[in-house]
Amino acid sequence: MSNYEIAVIGGDGVGPEVIEEGIKVLDALGNPAFRFNRFDWSSERYKRTGRFIPEGGLDRLAAFDAIFFGAVGDEEVQDHITLNNLILPIRRRFDQYACVRPAYLYAGVQSPLAGRGAGDIDLVVIRENTEGEYADIGGRVYQQTDQEVAVQTSVFTRHGTERIIRYAFEEARRRDGRRKVTSITKSNAQGHGMVFWDEVFDSVKAEYGDVETESLLIDAAAMDFVRRPQDFDVVVASNLFGDILTDISAITVGSMGLAPSANLNPERVHPSMFEPVHGSAFELIGKSQVNPIATILAAAMMVEFLGEEKAGAAIHGAVSGNLAEGRIRTPDIGGGSSTVEVGDDIVGRLSD
Repeated sequence: MSNYEIAVIGGDGVGPEVIEEGIKVLDALGNPAFRFNRFDWSSERYKRTGRFIPEGGLDRLAAFDAIFFGAVGDEEVQDHITLNNLILPIRRRFDQYACVRPAYLYAGVQSPLAGRGAGDIDLVVIRENTEGEYADIGGRVYQQTDQEVAVQTSVFTRHGTERIIRYAFEEARRRDGRRKVTSITKSNAQGHGMVFWDEVFDSVKAEYGDVETESLLIDAAAMDFVRRPQDFDVVVASNLFGDILTDISAITVGSMGLAPSANLNPERVHPSMFEPVHGSAFELIGKSQVNPIATILAAAMMVEFLGEEKAGAAIHGAVSGNLAEGRIRTPDIGGGSSTVEVGDDIVGRLSD
């Protein structure tokens, strides 16, 4: 039997709720087996101690096989503080440069797009995760005066840009889809970083003659994610553009509560981190209405990345069965069931 050590960070808001449902599903697998070590890194900890991550905390994480993450964000703490002091330090420290966010329209789920049925939307966005627009380089001077200046700098390195684009092409070869990679930029307006990205994309695609390619500007891509989502297979984008597009893709397949995310160190030198896309969802805290399926699908991505493809397929099958039947589902996709009831139903299907 395979055994894995998993660091669990429930985080903020509904994060702890959905993480417990994910753990419940992982425990139901039996083989592989998981041992969970919970960390109280959250906005509540920050408000008590002034720190999200205690001294030496990231060194402790390095020993784990993977990180299972809930959410970050608190109504009493500004978003840039939560993001830049919890999740981004983890992504950067462990070089989790490939953010992988699939979007699939399941049977039994209604897309807000007319005429879309099961499997009509099946794409994955590969988002550069460690530099770009989220590099957090810049500053402000003359604050609180009418001469105030704010500067925010994006960073695109050849190393970082080439490796994420190459990862996207390799993902297109791994998937059962169309073997197509679409690159997203805004090079008509951003003549340095985004033109550079386009040049690197053109250089890398020359090595993948078996993969179809397309390049789009971000505004056109946002429109086409709604107008023609069936035409996308693998999409590769910078940190900011990938973040925006994955919210759109999640909604086109029915709910943010169905959107998982993986922050990968593909070389496996460091632990990778798996989470739902939906965030802390303040309005749902304590109501047991949050959809746990995004977190459960993130758990499936985690076990697959650990090499347990059979276990990952079992989780996907249980989720598909739950959604297709439609009897037990949370309010975001038209049901009246609780978070725990959905988790229990998926666990029951794993046991059948």
